[in-house]
Amino acid sequence: MDIIGKNTGFDDECPVKKTADIIQGKWVILVIRELMSGKKRYSEIQRALVGISPKVLTARLRFLEERCLLTRAVYPTVPLTTEYELTDLGLKMEALLEAMATFGGEL
Repeated sequence: MDIIGKNTGFDDECPVKKTADIIQGKWVILVIRELMSGKKRYSEIQRALVGISPKVLTARLRFLEERCLLTRAVYPTVPLTTEYELTDLGLKMEALLEAMATFGGEL
């Protein structure tokens, strides 16, 4: 199999398909981009992503947490403080974001 999975087709084990399944949608990659610089509170992420609704942001954060790309820490303050941080696996997406930035800069 080569890097894009040509010899295996695009079944569920194809690495490109696995990545595409994670980064699909408008907001997922932008949430990851916001967390590349380090731990952030929910409100910080929401302010940085102009136009994202609280419902969609919560869904995207849960999606990424379920896939072990970020961790969530809740602190018992009033109101509750929730912080998100990329895991080591999530941080590996930096090269992907850099490639996307380079490609997007050429459009």
